[in-house]
Parts: sequence; C-alpha cells; structure tokens
Amino acid sequence: MRNYKLKCKKCGAVVEESGITPHEHCTDSLYVADYNDHQFAVKDISSIWKFNWLPVGSPEFLQPGPAVYKSEGLAGKLGLNNLYIAFNGYWPERGAEITTCTFKEFEAAVVLENARTNDINGMVVASAGNTARAFAHLSTVSSIPVIIVVPRMCLFEMWYLEASLKIPTIVLAEGDYSNAIDLAKRIAMVMDYPFEGGVKNIAKRDGLGLVLLEAVSKIGKLPDRYFQAVGSGTGAVAVWEMAGRFLRDGRFGWKLPSLHLAQNLPFAPMTKAWNNGSRRLAKEDLDPDLIAQITTRVISNRYPAYSVQGGVYDALLATKGKMYGIENDDVFAAMELFEKSEGIDIVPAAGVAVAALEDAVKNNHVDKNDTILLNITGGGENRLRKDMKTHRVKPAFISKDISDDDLKEFMCNLLKTD
Repeated sequence: MRNYKLKCKKCGAVVEESGITPHEHCTDSLYVADYNDHQFAVKDISSIWKFNWLPVGSPEFLQPGPAVYKSEGLAGKLGLNNLYIAFNGYWPERGAEITTCTFKEFEAAVVLENARTNDINGMVVASAGNTARAFAHLSTVSSIPVIIVVPRMCLFEMWYLEASLKIPTIVLAEGDYSNAIDLAKRIAMVMDYPFEGGVKNIAKRDGLGLVLLEAVSKIGKLPDRYFQAVGSGTGAVAVWEMAGRFLRDGRFGWKLPSLHLAQNLPFAPMTKAWNNGSRRLAKEDLDPDLIAQITTRVISNRYPAYSVQGGVYDALLATKGKMYGIENDDVFAAMELFEKSEGIDIVPAAGVAVAALEDAVKNNHVDKNDTILLNITGGGENRLRKDMKTHRVKPAFISKDISDDDLKEFMCNLLKTD
C-alpha cells in the first residue's frame, strides 16, 4: 500500500499513478507526492530509509545519506556564522559514504525502490555522467536492471565502480545530454521498457530532496537560504517541495528557504531567463555550442524544468530566490577555496555553488547570521581513489540517426551479450 497520493500542482486534483510517471492530467504541470503522514518523522536507523517522506515500500538494501555539518573553515573565510554544508560524496572521516561521489545516488536509490514498489523491473536512464554512475551502482546493489544512455561529449569525465562495469551503457556518438534524453526515450519505446521520466518522476525529486530532510533533522529548523548548482533544476524543485511539507508540519519554521541557484556561463539558460524576468527560456541561450565552453557539462541540460507549472521559475518566485552565472575561472577558484578551507576535494558543479555563495556574500544577498545550507552535490573523488579503484566506462557506441528497426536490433544484441 502506497504512503502517498499524487496531486497535480496546477489544479490540486488527485491523479492516478501509472508506472514511473502518472497519466497526463494538466499537461503543463508537474505532480507532487502528498504523503499520508503530514508530520516529519525519522526512524532510528543508519540509512536514508529512516525518513517517512519517501515514496517507497519496504526497501531491500541500505543506502547511506548526506553528511550535514556546521562549517568552520569556509564559514570563517566568508564571514558567515551559520553556514551548514550538505556534503554528498565520499569522505569517511565525516561519515560520508557515497562511493559514487554524487547526490544522484539518492535519486537512483529512491527511483529504483519506487519502481520495485510499483512492480516495475527496470528502466532506461539518460545521463550526463553522474546519474549514470549512480544508477549503474544502485542497479548492481538493488538487482534492478537499467539501460544507461550518455552523450560522447561527457564520456571522458565518466567512471564507474568495478561492480558496475557490467551495466549496459550506450554512448551517443553525436550531440549533447539533451540528445541522449531523446535517444533514451526512443529506446524505451522500441524495447517497450519504461523511461526513467526525468523531473516528472516524483521519486527522482523526493530522492534529491533527501538533502533537506537530513539538514532539517540536523539543524532542527528550515534554513533561511539554500545554495545549489542546477542543470535540469530537479534538485532545486525537490528542495522547494520538501520545504513546503515542513511548513505544513509547522514545527520547523514558517518561511520557505530562499533558493540561490547557479549555472556555469556561458551556458546558463535559466539564469539568463530569470534575471530577465522571463518564464520562457530564450532559444539563443539553449545553443548547444555554448555547452562546449563550460567546465560543468553535467549541468548542461537543454530541457530544464524551468517553465513548467511547479518548476524552477515557480520555485524561485515562491521563495524570492536568485540565480547566478559563474565563469569557468571562478568555478576552479571556488573548488580550491573549498578544499583548502574544508579539507576535501569537490567536483566542478559543486564549485559553481560555492562560487555563487561567494558572490552572494560579496553583494550582500545574504546576512552573516542567516542559516545557510550549501549543497555540495559531489565530492571526494580524490579521497575515494585512495581506498578503491575506479574504472573507465566500457560503452557501446550508437548514432542518433539510427532507424528504429536497427535500434531494436542493436539493443537486442547488446542485452543478449550482457
């Protein structure tokens, strides 16, 4: 029996759940999980499954969560009195045991367990790198099969843990992450295999919202401000939705955290749209050629959840949020600052968030006494390699121009081999 109902964020109607994503109701709106238990509760177990606001039944594996702590090093450098860091990666000295070194591991865990709850045995997943690693790892752990599609432009940054190398991974020879999403949807259609669903998958959003669940359980209240780098914007929407549940609970504050979201210039379509006061993304800001100029291709999504009802635009509006555009040089400087002040390496996307926090402090967008939550979405890769070996992905290559018949034959042969 499910512990939630699905509701349309536009009209509030209860929506029938079918598979990974619900039947269309309001086609321009997202759906949200309305949990039967409106009070936040935490079980006494060492796993993300301790939280009651997750759309799962009886999970069959343990999954470590974020490490949330009050900063001294970075906080001191920036002159902040109440900076909390949600570190999502591998840092055993801090109790962080995410061996894929990305918060996408929470997304993968919850999506796969939600699929099992709904009697779905497998799915097709598109990724720019981090999601692929997370789903490959959790597919191995959970024994739920996945097929992963990534763009070639992201391949050089990708690595898997050894046990994940057997997971079928397809590399799109041309194009970017958005083209990989298109191919993943085609594979799902020709193979009659469900597509993971992107931002429309409520398990994906609530899995990413785990960062706020852990933070509130540690801090004891909602933060005043929340900082994160965004590509699709799914994680930011997830935090907004989780914050709304805390407001309804009533014990953890009465004000939504202000979302401070950042993208890597020059490919920053949501930043540019928001700062121009527009709900619509400009076509020129979605130019794929801009992606080649940024250092954080894992957040280079040309199909972000920005304009849709209940998406990033509405989240920023509701929380009186801000968006930042971060140059490449500032990304690397922020990564160095974090490692020197906190003692652990972070990935470039997390560097974008750190740079945004620096900018906010410099321009007085935050007060030194604000309770701030900084989401370090990935880190500890260098630390991980001291304890275990990582491996380059061994994919199968495919062209985006392949016919449906040839695609089906390709997939049948690939899966037969695997």
